[in-house]
Amino acid sequence: MTSSDKDLPAGDAVDPRKDSLIEYPSPFPIKVMGEKVDGFVHAVTSIAKQFDPGFDASTVELRESKGGKYLGVTITVTATSREQLDELYRTLSSHPMAKMVL
Repeated sequence: MTSSDKDLPAGDAVDPRKDSLIEYPSPFPIKVMGEKVDGFVHAVTSIAKQFDPGFDASTVELRESKGGKYLGVTITVTATSREQLDELYRTLSSHPMAKMVL
């Protein structure tokens, strides 16, 4: 038993959602940067739909770099759990077109 467990009233389970600063479900923006190439935005939005079936592609925000070589794509998904967000970040980060995910 950890010291934090001693502070809980008997019979109370620890709710992992209480350990997060995010209340679920909630809108959660994610920015993905990559080279401005055909298919990049589609790849990002397709991944978003895998993790949030209600994802609305019309909410996507695009921002070109000053030189026009790179594109920032901001998606807003409905976050339902820490596990969902972790897996979404891993999937986006491992995509070959994504250079950075924030």
